[in-house]
This record gives sequence, structure tokens and C-alpha cells, in this order.
Amino acid sequence: MSKTKPVTIVEVAAAAGVSIATVSNVLNRGGIRSSQETIRKVEQAAEQLGYRRNTVAAGLSRSKTFEIGLIIPSFGGYYGNLAEYLQLEAYNAGYHLSVFTSGWFNPLIERKNIEVLLQRRVDGLICHGLAMGQESTRSLVNNGTPLVMINGWGWPADIAVGAVNLGFAGACRDSVALLVERGCDSLIYVGSKRSSVINEQRLQGFYAGLAQLGRDIPYQVVDNWEVDIEVILRDSLAGASERVGLVAFDDVVALKVVSAANKLGIRIPEQLQITGINNDIMAEISYPAISSWSIPYSLQAGTAINKLLHAFGQQDVRTEEREFEVPLSFIERETTKIM
Repeated sequence: MSKTKPVTIVEVAAAAGVSIATVSNVLNRGGIRSSQETIRKVEQAAEQLGYRRNTVAAGLSRSKTFEIGLIIPSFGGYYGNLAEYLQLEAYNAGYHLSVFTSGWFNPLIERKNIEVLLQRRVDGLICHGLAMGQESTRSLVNNGTPLVMINGWGWPADIAVGAVNLGFAGACRDSVALLVERGCDSLIYVGSKRSSVINEQRLQGFYAGLAQLGRDIPYQVVDNWEVDIEVILRDSLAGASERVGLVAFDDVVALKVVSAANKLGIRIPEQLQITGINNDIMAEISYPAISSWSIPYSLQAGTAINKLLHAFGQQDVRTEEREFEVPLSFIERETTKIM
């Protein structure tokens, strides 16, 4: 049985009515600008003829693969949304995004997946808050592959070319101010130690908010995985006149608190006020709806890709600080709104 002969760029050029050089530039992302109509004709001809670009050969010959590797903790919630936006930004820049997870901050899985991506000679890496530490990461990426951190604070320049961090600390700081302004007599921070680096940022903001009050106020810091939320709420609201403000690690934790409060008959927001983070769909459809901090995914993803493009010599972002902080926007709903 004879094999079908591979389609060549010569055939694609003839079908599209353009030169071989133009086909090569469009399909291999040569960097020379072509009109949208020319790109459309070339891509349409390639698709109709069944042309398949040999990305491995192209990468070896040009020392570029036009592939970016992404490591995130999981595909759920914020991480999955971020991956979607990063994929779109990478595509618009002419790159393919290959996504792996670390199995919820498992350093062994992280290391293995980064090794796989580096073996594939990706042009750059984007990693979210790596669990395996700076020295282990340095030993992997010392071959010159640019690395941009997402939510990675304080990473040395010899490891990461930059970081794009969400303003978690500022959001939690401002949540404290808002809850006290709305008449809360005590505060609770419900964190998540499983996401240690992110949790630390939220805690920093919570403590900064307390410091800015200019007076002492009772507060608790508890972990979502170590305490019974119902017990915490019952004990905190033992006084008839108490109004408690609760800063939740994210909207999943906030929903858990709302469910426990509903079960106990605690009135929201009269007795208990809650803020979450991420502005997931659950915050909007919860009963009552949860006040939350919204993440500008497009800005975060676009900034991360631009930092890599600058490292590739394709984008000038020298005026931007090395650690770029993305501010969050407060979306007020029923858990804090006093009518």
C-alpha cells in the first residue's frame, strides 16, 4: 500500500496564487507582515490541500518553536479561566500554548512537566506560583528559556524575567476597611493553606487593613481545611448585637460560609457580612449573592504574554515594572449591602 505524498508549500503557493516565500512567511510566522486577505488565502489553500506544517523541523532550523509552556495548579476555577485568556493572547501573538497542571502544587509533577516542556524546546514558560522553590526552578531554567511568573512574588531576575501578580493584598486590605465601615464589630479571615503563597498575600492584606483602622478590633484567622465553619460562625455570633465581617480566601470558601450561615439561620448581611475573591459565577448565583473582587483576566494574560514577547525581542515593555501588579475591582452584592 503506497503512502500519500505530503503536500508541499509549492502546491500551497500555486493554489493561493502567491509566492513560495509568502507561504513560508505566513505558515512559519516569519515576522514579515502580510495582509489579512493574503493570510486568509494561504491558510485556506493549506487547509483545503491538507498541508501540515512540520513544526519540529521548523523549530530546529530557526531555533524557535513558537510554543509557550504554561504550568498551573489545576484546570478549575481561576486557573482554567486564566489558561483560556493566555491561550487567546498567545494565539494573537502567533504562538501555541501548551498547558500542564502541577496536580495542586505537587513539586514532583511540576518539575516533570517543566522538563517535558523544555525538552520540546518551548520558546518561553509561564508558571503560576511554583511549589518546588526557587533553587529547584533555577536548576531547570538555567538554559536561557525565559520564565514569567503568575502570582509569584520576589523571584530573582536570574530565574524569572518578570512576574504578573494579582492585587490580592490590596483587595483584602480594602475588604477589612469596607466591613468595618459597614458596622462589623469583629472580623474573621478564612484562608486556605493549601495555596500557601497566595494565602500569604491575602493575609498580608488582612493584617494591613487591621493596622490602618487606627484602633483595635477583635479578629480571628482560621483555615478553611482545619476548622468547622458552622462552629466558628456560631461562636462568633454568640452576642445578640454582634455583626461579624468575614474575608474569605475565594468565592468557593465564601459560598461554604454562606451555606453554613443559611443552615444556622444567621441573617446576611445584618449579622454576618462576607467578601470573596475571584468573582466566580457562584458568587453571582449564590443566595444571597456574594460580594467579590473581580479579576481582569485579559489584562493579566496580556501582560504576561507581552513580558515574554519582550524577552523574545518582539515587544518593548521596558517602562513596565518587573513585578506588575494587576488591581482587582470590587463587585458589591447582597452579602455586604445594607439596605
